[in-house]
Amino acid sequence: MVTYEQELIDAKRFIEQHDDFLVVAHVQPDGDAVSSTLAVGWLLSRLGKTFTMINEGPIPERMTYMEGASQILDMSMTDRTRTYSNVICVDCADYKRVGLVSEWIEEGNMLNIDHHPTNDRYGTQTLIKADAAATAEILYDLLTVFDVSWDRPVAEMLYTGILTDTGGFRYSSTSPKVMQIASHLLELGVNGPDLADSLLEQLTKPQFDVLTLALSTLEMSDDHQVAWVHVTPEHMIQTGASNEDLEGIVNYPRNIQGVEVGVLFKVINENAVKASMRSAGKVDVAAIAAGFGGGGHIRAAGCRLEGTLAEVTHLVIERIKQSL
Repeated sequence: MVTYEQELIDAKRFIEQHDDFLVVAHVQPDGDAVSSTLAVGWLLSRLGKTFTMINEGPIPERMTYMEGASQILDMSMTDRTRTYSNVICVDCADYKRVGLVSEWIEEGNMLNIDHHPTNDRYGTQTLIKADAAATAEILYDLLTVFDVSWDRPVAEMLYTGILTDTGGFRYSSTSPKVMQIASHLLELGVNGPDLADSLLEQLTKPQFDVLTLALSTLEMSDDHQVAWVHVTPEHMIQTGASNEDLEGIVNYPRNIQGVEVGVLFKVINENAVKASMRSAGKVDVAAIAAGFGGGGHIRAAGCRLEGTLAEVTHLVIERIKQSL
């Protein structure tokens, strides 16, 4: 079994030996995905490498404060003129999570950097640490093996990924090492309070409105250990909300006292629904998601299922009840 330390060395060698990279994170990128993309781009630029950063769609507006954010291409707004054989995937539990960006990728060399326990170790080189709080934590380790001078912009990128994926340093993944990393990044000039306020506290008006509608759909199991809400396309149209405005809604049913698992069902169309799950710890929601073709972490996972809202809700809630 290759150790994490060896994978760090191998990842360094991979980056040094190749050039002309495509850097991609998962579809509908969150804070960790965006910051990890930018941190890899920052490193490649310091090494004099050429690279292109891309995502299937746009990055969240609230993430555009990071240096280089405007350089992440939105595939839906970009014509493809070529393909890439040297690829770095960040925060993608499995290859299909790159989405339609796969059309830009040809067979060749792929470095898979991720922290999801469900990662299937795709690619020609992996750098995976399942107990890392965020992919940004792994990138912090990777940057330390290169001879590069750190600055505030890259510190801000890494801090953003760790801050958002630990829920503001509240989740069980917040290890002593995570706090040591955060301390170092703050020393480099990161404004922690401002980032926490803008990323974890503030709500846009559409975000507030769609949250209000979602909470009005709240249902609970008879024993009150499972609670769930849903959002429909009509809700999105009515409030003018985007996918990024759904971030964090799943935590509300989970935060009800006594609830072990909270779920957000997002209706994609009349025959497809996405389920996002959060666990208090008794239930491994990553295992449940994997059973439906999804993945994630023990306490936070998701999957997409074919069927109506009623059908998917019944399937997922029954599986959660069985796990309890």
